[in-house]
Parts: sequence; C-alpha cells; structure tokens
Amino acid sequence: MSIAGVDKMKPKLHPDFQPYADDGGTVSGITGKGFAVLAADTRLISGYSIQTRNQPKVFKLTDKTVIGSAGCWCDCLTFVKILTNRLKHYRYENNKPMSTVAVAQLVSNMLYSRRFFPYYVYNTVAGIDKDGQGFIYSYDPVGSYEPLKCSCAGAATEMILPFLDCMVDGCNQTAKADELKSMTKEKAKELLKRAYTAAAERHMNTGDSLQIVTVTPDGIEEEMFQLRKD
Repeated sequence: MSIAGVDKMKPKLHPDFQPYADDGGTVSGITGKGFAVLAADTRLISGYSIQTRNQPKVFKLTDKTVIGSAGCWCDCLTFVKILTNRLKHYRYENNKPMSTVAVAQLVSNMLYSRRFFPYYVYNTVAGIDKDGQGFIYSYDPVGSYEPLKCSCAGAATEMILPFLDCMVDGCNQTAKADELKSMTKEKAKELLKRAYTAAAERHMNTGDSLQIVTVTPDGIEEEMFQLRKD
C-alpha cells in the first residue's frame, strides 16, 4: 500500500464536530445589605469578529431574582429558556413565585443533570430573600455553586475578580472593617463601572456597553453604561 493510502487510513486527531463555542461576555455581581447588583457587558463575539454590540446577558427570572449568563451563547439562551419555563410551572402549581434561594438550588440541579454533556455556560444568580437580604450565587458549568459577596465569571475574570476581591472582600487591604462593611448599591455600581472600564481597555472580548441590574425589595432597576467600542 502506498504512503498516500496509509495516510488516508489514519484517524483524525481533531474531530469535525465541535459542540461548543466561546462567544465571550463577562458577568459580575456585588451584594450587600438590602440589595444585589449584577452587571454584564453587551459584546457578543465569534473568534475575532463582533457579532453584536448590544446583547444583554442579564435576564429577569422573578420580581426578586435575576440571572446572568456568559459562555456559549446558544447554551445560554437554551438554559435560560428552560429555567424560565420551570419557574412558570412552579408558579402555576404553587400560586407564588419561587424564592431566590430555591432558584439558586434549581439552577444547580439543572446544570448537574447535564454533567456528562454540560451547558458551556457560566451562570450567576442574584437576588434578595424574603427578609430583604441580598445574595449572589456563582456557578461552574456542572452546577457547583456558593453564595458570595462578589463574583465574576467569563472572559475578563482574571482582570475584574482581583479588583473586586480587594475592594469588596478587603483581601490584602488595610482598610478598616467598618469601611468594608458599609457597601451600598451606589458604591457597588460604581465599582463595577470602574472594573469593566479597565477590563475593556485590555480585553478584546469585553466592551461596548455595561448592563447593570440592581435588585432591591422595591423591585428591579436596570441601567446601561457606555464602555470602549473598539
């Protein structure tokens, strides 16, 4: 058999089927007494191409709970759609919305159920409980999660999370404990704006606009903050 024939019989090292794609996006959150703030940039990329500059990545689940998703965008949309249907079904059966803590557990269960072919999605759930306490839950693609004061997942995590660790959790800082505990929603939003402004200068997958969603006992507020466009 010729050398050419042998080469044709060799198995392919890289299969043609690629189920996942990284479409960029970064989701971050900060929580405090009586509020939870979740922010995400609106750039959606494919390789080195920008598909859209105005894609929100934070979705409302209930009047007290929101979710932010980044990663493979088709998986993000599919997961949020199924989750929304599950929440509607719960409301119809129980005549009340699901609590934030219960939503957090449901998201974990849904991700874990697909652990052998997981959603390529980095989720963050934010909201408040019945007592008005704010929560941020951060997930990996197979459902492991924990409540945090601040979190970041997605493309620019390496740039944003160290900043939040210092400014929110007080890691490696000499600030007084009382100053670190006095986090307000206005300060949280300002910190997220500063973090994303810096990340947009260095990270090609982060930019265009910042969607900021704030959850309080009074409801859900949303605002847009302009970032670098190129």
